[in-house]
Amino acid sequence: MLNAFEIAGRTAVITGGARGIGRSIGEAFLKAGASIILLDRDHRQGEETLRAMEEMHPGRSRFIALDVTDEADVRRVADDICRENVPDILVNNAGIVSNTPFADLTHAQWQDVVNVNLGGTFLCMQAFGGHMVKARKGSIVNISSICGDVAAVPQSQTAYDASKAGVNQLTRSLAAEWARHGVRVNAVAPGYVATDMTLAGRKNQMCYKTWIRMTPMARFAEPEEIANAVVFLASDAASFITGTILMADGGYTAI
Repeated sequence: MLNAFEIAGRTAVITGGARGIGRSIGEAFLKAGASIILLDRDHRQGEETLRAMEEMHPGRSRFIALDVTDEADVRRVADDICRENVPDILVNNAGIVSNTPFADLTHAQWQDVVNVNLGGTFLCMQAFGGHMVKARKGSIVNISSICGDVAAVPQSQTAYDASKAGVNQLTRSLAAEWARHGVRVNAVAPGYVATDMTLAGRKNQMCYKTWIRMTPMARFAEPEEIANAVVFLASDAASFITGTILMADGGYTAI
């Protein structure tokens, strides 16, 4: 039934929600009638995004500054939010990349990427997911990447690729563990998206031409297209879907 796609009246928490894909996910949830809580370590950008959200859909958005790698802060924020109301949806979107050849990659750079992309997802899933399990409800959508399944070329980003592969397996593992508790866990794995994160690559002719050539649809995704996939997985239309890594990649991983 078409009303299974509706999420009006629900609450979604979105990490990395101040810009890029995270911001588009927030906008998509608002358009679908949900309320949102944006989490991001960039306080200035977060407040700016909040103002824009409030102009479009007054009274249904909040912003909380949060570094997803800070375990104590993640637990505090999760407990504060869940004390008021356990959110229906959690989207783990916060992520960074380091385009450094592996031989030159420092341990500190490796840790930075893995701590945000995989560690932050782990901390938020544990902090918010624990409350969801107790409430016996919830849909968690992790933002992974095609790079969790295939190696990125021609750029070097080993830490990013490894972290996203970890997100994929974390998604599957928790989906199996929490299914009996009424909590679904899925992931969306975008291909190349027209955001700030890919801007440098889009300006590099070798990267740009390779990415377009390897994508059968021969274009970049718009952030809104990734957001739509997230809203679907969060909705009751996906009520029997858990442990799935949904590729939103223009056919990149099909060839």
